[in-house]
Order: sequence, then structure tokens, then C-alpha cells
Amino acid sequence: IGDDAAVVRLPAGHRLLLTTDLLAEGIHFDLTTATYEDLGYKAAVANLSDIAAMGGTPRHMLVAMALPADRTVSQIRRLYGGLMKACRQHGVALIGGDTSASRGGLFISVTLTGTAPPGQVLMRDGARVGDFIYVTGTLGDSLAGLNLLTAQRRKNPPRYERTLMNRHLRPTARIAAGQTLASRGLATAAIDLSDGLSGDLAHLCEQSAVGAEITATALPLSPACRAYAAAHRVDPTRLALAGGEDYELLFTVSPKNRATVDRLAHEAPYRITSIGIIRPKSFGLRLRDEEGSLKKLTISSYQHFQNPPTVRS
Repeated sequence: IGDDAAVVRLPAGHRLLLTTDLLAEGIHFDLTTATYEDLGYKAAVANLSDIAAMGGTPRHMLVAMALPADRTVSQIRRLYGGLMKACRQHGVALIGGDTSASRGGLFISVTLTGTAPPGQVLMRDGARVGDFIYVTGTLGDSLAGLNLLTAQRRKNPPRYERTLMNRHLRPTARIAAGQTLASRGLATAAIDLSDGLSGDLAHLCEQSAVGAEITATALPLSPACRAYAAAHRVDPTRLALAGGEDYELLFTVSPKNRATVDRLAHEAPYRITSIGIIRPKSFGLRLRDEEGSLKKLTISSYQHFQNPPTVRS
């Protein structure tokens, strides 16, 4: 660090993966509901999750910020502390960046590199008719946590509420899961769930030129999410379908590899759940509801230039 550009060594013959995310105050985050440490950590995970979805190993991070004049050195140090914590967990080196003054709130741009061996990169365009659809972890926790954070908070919230808020503020990047799927050739396509299951499934299906059928009763819900849904009288299926920023992996598996993935699901320290099947493009995207009826899957995901601006976290 200190030169005009960073010089890095890459594993011989590996493919270079590059991803970047821009976070804007008032759009992506609200510092009345998140600490600076939370913000830094989550900014890193958003990029780490992209590398996970490609099956890669994260390597180097660059961070650029535009800072309003009212932010203190202590606040920015805490933000970097959150970034560095996520980096240390995954062996990532923070190798540079830039800072600028801002007259319109705090902006953070994170760029992350990763590597993967040739032939072991997961893409969105490989799903084929008859493939099974899987997801890691549980769904809807982040949206439930966001709802709790933006509502009037109790002084001593029950444990399930604390769990959900933490899932929103400190998500997990499924690096190991992506690497396993890629290195063993188990997934035909993959995407990370940053915009919500329905929206990200639509992205994957569009890239692969296929349709999909999702089974509502198969969607993995945590006990905390179920408790929230019951307490607040909301449909947990909607939380699972529409909730963004779960940062789980959605992937497809050919019939020949289904048994292997099912065995992996029993061995892995995280949940892996089969939630549907890939259909022809003409089938569209459909949800088989709790009564067994098929209905059109409503696509619900955040789109910056179509939806009214809303704060994500």
C-alpha cells in the first residue's frame, strides 16, 4: 500500500473474478438502525457473497468513500473495523481505496477480487429443464429483521427478534458452499440472494432461458422467522419470497447430481434445501402453494430506478 496502484499475485492459471457494490446513505442503509461497524461488515459481505455465488475464493478488497463533514474519525474507524472483521474471516486483504468529501450523505464503494480454477466458475446461465432448485440457509430472516429495526424497538426484545435483527445486520457470505459446489461440479447455475428469492430466481431463469416451479411448503424458514410471522400476523412465505439481503445461495442441480447434493445437505454445517424444479421457459415462474395449486410467482425485488426510494438497512 502506498503506490499508485496495487500489484498482486494470482494463482497460476486461475480466472480472475471482479465485483463491486455502491452503498448510498438513505437508500441502502440508515445509521439510526445500524452501527458503523454493522455497516462496514455488511458492505464487505455484499461483495463476498457475489464471489461465493461464482464459487470463487475472495482475495483483495478496495474501498472508496465519500464522507460528509459531520462524520468523525471515530465513526469511520468503526466502519473500517467492520470491514476488516469480515475480511479477516475470509482471508481477504484490504489493499487500497480512496476518500472524498460528500455534500449528500455517506457513500461507500467496495470492489472485491476473487479467483477460481478454470472450469470451476459458477454462472447464472447453466440451468436446464429438469434441474432441481436448491437454496442454502433460511429465507426471510433479513426482511423480518429489517422490519423490526425500523419499527419502534423494545428495550428487551425476545431472543427471536435479536436473532433476526442480527441476521439483517451481520449476514453470512456462503463462501465455503459456493466453493464446494464449484469444485465438485455439483451446480449447473447459481446466484446469491441479495434482491430476494423471487427476483433473483427470475434473474437466473432469464439468463438460462428457462422457467421454474417453486414449492411454498419447501421454503426453509428459521424458528425465529416463524415466530416473527406468527407474532405479527404476516405470511412467512411472502417473507421468504420477497425478502432481500439474505445473501444465501440459490443454485440448480442436474438430476444425476441430486443424490450427491442431498448427502451434502446432511453433512454440511449449514442447511441446503430443495425448493423446486426448472421448467421450460414457456412455463414461466410459478409457485405451488400450500393447497397444491399452481399460481404465477409474483416477482418482488428492489429496483433503484423503478421503485420509490426506500432505505434497505
